Amino acid sequence: MNKRLLIDYSWIIRGRQRRAILKNLDKPKTPTIIKEETGIKVSNVSDVLRAMERKHIVKCLNPKEKLGRLYDLTPLGKGLRKEILL
Repeated sequence: MNKRLLIDYSWIIRGRQRRAILKNLDKPKTPTIIKEETGIKVSNVSDVLRAMERKHIVKCLNPKEKLGRLYDLTPLGKGLRKEILL
C-alpha cells in the first residue's frame, strides 16, 4: 500500500460513518440514497462526503445541482473501498 493510500485508509477506518459510506458507494449515489441505505443522518452523510471530496476519495458528478447531487468514488476511493472490503 502506498503512503497516500495508507494515510487515507487510516482516516477512513477511524470513523464508523466514513467506513459505512465508503462501503456503500458501489455506484454513483445521492446523499439521500446513502442515508436510506446506511441509516446515517443526511446532514452527516453530506459532511462526510464533503470531507472525502477534499481528500479526493469521492467526486461530485453534478456539482452545479443544488438537489440530487451524485457522488462516486475516484480511483483512490475505489482502492480504499477494495482494502476496506477485504
